[in-house]
Amino acid sequence: MNIFIDNRSGTPIYDQIYKQVKNLIISGELKENDSLPSIRNLAKDLRISVVTTKRAYDELEREGFIYTVQAKGCFVAPKNTEFLREENLKKIEELIIQIKQLASSCRLTTDDIIEMIKYLD
Repeated sequence: MNIFIDNRSGTPIYDQIYKQVKNLIISGELKENDSLPSIRNLAKDLRISVVTTKRAYDELEREGFIYTVQAKGCFVAPKNTEFLREENLKKIEELIIQIKQLASSCRLTTDDIIEMIKYLD
């Protein structure tokens, strides 16, 4: 599992970890019941505080992406397909908003955008 921390980003480190692990789970790169690096090992590898790593893992667990087994570690939770679908729909909506803004600056109509999508399909 490769996590990249951007210290120049305005995003808190725990949130960067949270988002990257979440995306790995949603994309299927991390599969159900896969073990995650221990909090201590991940903190050591990323050269960050254990508290920061724990906060990211706590958030992932609270959201249902991972679960913890006492004395065993953290694992990828079984996927809630409806939740994952909602997550992906939210991402699509955000991208559509960006597309609409860019299209507007190029004077493209909705029909033009739909035609482009059909062409790419």
